[in-house]
Amino acid sequence: MKQGLRKNWRQFTILVIINAFVGGMVGLERTILPGLAQEVFLINSTSVILSFIVVFGVSKAITNYLTGALANRIGRKNLLVIGWLVALPVPVILIYAPSWSWVVFANVLLGISQGLTWSSTVVMKIDLVGPKNRGLAMGLNESAGYLAVGAVAYLTGMIADGYGVRPYPFYMGIGFGLIGLLLSWVLVSDTGHLVEEEGENDETRQLRNVFVDTTWRDRNLGAITQAGLINNLNDGMMWGVLPLFLALKGFELRSIGQIVAIYPVVWGLGQLFTGKLADLLPKKAMLFYGMAFQGLAIVLIAFSDSYTAFATLSVVLGVGTAVVYPTFLASISAYTHPSQRAASVGVFRLWRDLGYAAGAIFTGVVADLMSLDWAVIFIGVLTLSSAVFIAIRMENRERSK
Repeated sequence: MKQGLRKNWRQFTILVIINAFVGGMVGLERTILPGLAQEVFLINSTSVILSFIVVFGVSKAITNYLTGALANRIGRKNLLVIGWLVALPVPVILIYAPSWSWVVFANVLLGISQGLTWSSTVVMKIDLVGPKNRGLAMGLNESAGYLAVGAVAYLTGMIADGYGVRPYPFYMGIGFGLIGLLLSWVLVSDTGHLVEEEGENDETRQLRNVFVDTTWRDRNLGAITQAGLINNLNDGMMWGVLPLFLALKGFELRSIGQIVAIYPVVWGLGQLFTGKLADLLPKKAMLFYGMAFQGLAIVLIAFSDSYTAFATLSVVLGVGTAVVYPTFLASISAYTHPSQRAASVGVFRLWRDLGYAAGAIFTGVVADLMSLDWAVIFIGVLTLSSAVFIAIRMENRERSK
């Protein structure tokens, strides 16, 4: 195997398909889990309802870091297969959970699984395509994952509207887990050897400390990492709060499922285009405008009432997220040496997915103390502030020498 998208299109396509099933596992919960908490377990506290997102974000974030650190040692494929094995019990637990604590436990497993599977597919695609098409590769990868999130969120909303919030919506998850495991075990080849070949000819400077530099010390990597954290912070808020917010506005479950699905579907489709743009346009500009679009849309959501307004703003939010999401990983790859890339991606994804937990905790506390409207406004302003931070701290150069 040599690097290049054309040379490795078969293996690349298999990984894209697998990542669609990875996204589908998250889509199972996107629409109906807050409703499950209220209808089945009679939970009314926003903070308690959002606890499933907190544990999902923390477990996924830690696993992201471990996946990046262990990718060269254990092997990308092995981590991918282990991730699917961890995912298999999740839909079964959600079907039969006798209490909310079991739902929370299922999300610990889901977070671990997502950290292993999604991180592995990301690193393997970056290995396969080489430097010229990493934005395109990340766009295709994230597009497949988040299109699946949106499609499954829509389907579960329809099924739940007709047949109840469980067990039927979760049956799809059993199929996703089995198919994902089979494809990963039988058809995927490891890509670690490609990194060694690439590193021999790469002149990108080595980071002194991958964790410290990716987290903050390097101006570019630090700016990218904070934006990733804020991006998933607002996504965690949208995941947990938007269904509740729409229910308070009087929308039925079918309409809620439609609105909730628009955002990840636009996010997914948009990355088919924005991924390649990340290879062609300045990454700083893409990150700035993407975060600014997100922040503006979220603030306006707090002042909306109609289906048309919510749907339109979900489109704008999806576009903003589509602009930044493949650009995050393409930028991390551009500013790190191949030998340190998997570890740096793991550190970035650690902080990015801790945003889920931070967003859920912050949103729950503000919503319980003040209102859902104020929680949405605060998250929108924080996202706008992240865009300003990128404009100030990130440099325009495309590679660190």
